[in-house]
Amino acid sequence: MKRTYQPIENYGLIGNLHTVALVSKAGSLDYLPFTHFDSPSIFAALLDKDNGGYWSIAPTAKGVHYKQLYLPDTGVLLTRFFTDSGMAELTDFMPVKKKEQNCAVVRILKIIKGQIEFDMDCLPRFDYARAKHEATRGKDDIFFQSKGQDGYQFRFMSNQNVRLRKGDVHGKWTLKQGESAVFAIEAVPQDESMFERKDLEHYSEEAFEATVTFWRDWIEQSTYKGRWREIVHRSVITLKMMTSLEHGSTIAAATFSLPETIGGDRNWDYRYTWIRDAAFTMYAFLRLGFTEESRAFLAWLMERCKDMKTASDLQLMYAVDGKTMLEETELKHLEGYMGSRPVRIGNAAYKQFQLDIYGELIDTIYLYNKHGKPITYEFWKNVCLFVDYVIENWERKDHGIWEVRHDKKEFLYSKMMCWVALDRAILIARDRSFPAPLDEWQQVRDKIYKEIFENYWSEERQAFVQYKGSQVLDASVLLMTLVRILSPAEPRWKATLKAIEDHLLSDSLVYRYLQKDGATDGFDSDEGTFSLCSFWYIESLAKSGEVEKARLHFEKMLGYANHLGLYSEQIGLKGEQLGNFPQAFTHLALISAAYQLNRDLSGDRDHRKP
Repeated sequence: MKRTYQPIENYGLIGNLHTVALVSKAGSLDYLPFTHFDSPSIFAALLDKDNGGYWSIAPTAKGVHYKQLYLPDTGVLLTRFFTDSGMAELTDFMPVKKKEQNCAVVRILKIIKGQIEFDMDCLPRFDYARAKHEATRGKDDIFFQSKGQDGYQFRFMSNQNVRLRKGDVHGKWTLKQGESAVFAIEAVPQDESMFERKDLEHYSEEAFEATVTFWRDWIEQSTYKGRWREIVHRSVITLKMMTSLEHGSTIAAATFSLPETIGGDRNWDYRYTWIRDAAFTMYAFLRLGFTEESRAFLAWLMERCKDMKTASDLQLMYAVDGKTMLEETELKHLEGYMGSRPVRIGNAAYKQFQLDIYGELIDTIYLYNKHGKPITYEFWKNVCLFVDYVIENWERKDHGIWEVRHDKKEFLYSKMMCWVALDRAILIARDRSFPAPLDEWQQVRDKIYKEIFENYWSEERQAFVQYKGSQVLDASVLLMTLVRILSPAEPRWKATLKAIEDHLLSDSLVYRYLQKDGATDGFDSDEGTFSLCSFWYIESLAKSGEVEKARLHFEKMLGYANHLGLYSEQIGLKGEQLGNFPQAFTHLALISAAYQLNRDLSGDRDHRKP
């Protein structure tokens, strides 16, 4: 059967807190970095339908109807097939383990009614489909081994008869009501001396029960009891799936190189830990009562601090394990999603200078110190280094939150976050009576405030603008009230919000800025609306007292999620998901907007952060 690209929104996410996989509504596992978030893929049909590799399980019948859902409060994915001859259910999950050893994907196919003929094809393509492999049949498995530099190997297991052909596994069976087929792949380390092989029965029974229990026990820690609880919990489970259990860091999105415009060239690798995104993610965890994730992230951050000679050594992004070199490479042998080239791995933005990361980071430390556990004095000394750096550098130009790859500017967002860095550091010092030059810090904080208020205001646009001297509107200004640099009652803020509505808002959808007007990123292709910005807008409305209007926009935005409640980075003209998927930033912004809106609807007008 000729393969076609599935819409990005047709996928569900599974993961084991070390890596993730995407499974389509048609039952094809089309994406899996193996065995870490940023590892080379063994399945990547999402980025090249013919050559990327996939693992499909599908009825042979025509006219199949599909339905996909999560087992409630878990990361276990169910895909249902409805045919004229019967009904079947495919259960996909990855067992959660403290260490990534025995990294496995389990697929259980069960016939609910009637009988159905199925095809199964497992076509791994190692090292982003750059490496050949060998497959050999064993007593109770098939052993796959890469011949490339990755050196990966895994076992394929099944309780059905399968055939091995040209290094790939195929099967065709007719299953009747009550019958099931079980499949699993399990990573095998190169040093097998300490490797404990698991059998298929373990994966289909013990591992399944343990995985369901893990997710349900974890979500029970949530303190959120408000409106839209199901979608809020789905978002936080998604964030958890993209958070490393081993390291405590979190990735910006599950995928690499999915296009922001079909056929366009804004195709980036988001499988890394951005300080900005991770800091906001920890804020979302803290709001819902998950303090352990924030503690683990701060421990990861402290390790990065140990490697720094000065505060300037803090990178805006790292590999999940803290590695600093993220060289960008194009995979020219892959055609890209629906022909969207280039396909990139690595991300050259790691070399950029972005001032805002210090503000987001210190804000997270402030929240953890207030709602998690008190930070130590040793860690406070690192905070002071960051503050000193901000004091020395806040007037510099940078690449900004949108990581423009051309000229640096004095971006408003970066100035706002410099103010946040100083403001939150002052609050921590006062709360904990830590030694600090508070008079100096307060003077600089106030100087930044005046700089923003006086020099980033445009009389012509009647709004705060993207960078000093411009007339460009930028949706990142929506954080002004969210980080409390301005009161929602401030006349200039009200005018800015109206300008955003007049020029960047399309019903409930918000553009980050108009490409023809803003700082250039060097690419000519258009882009969709940013779901992140839409949720910022909703939270800003709520804080400004327009609660019913915010609720309407929020509930309309929920309709742009996919069938599982997942969001990519952007929404296209046809309502399609665009960009890397799912994206952490959008889900954490959804949580923040829901939290604020629920509090306002419940009559709590205290707009301070929790």
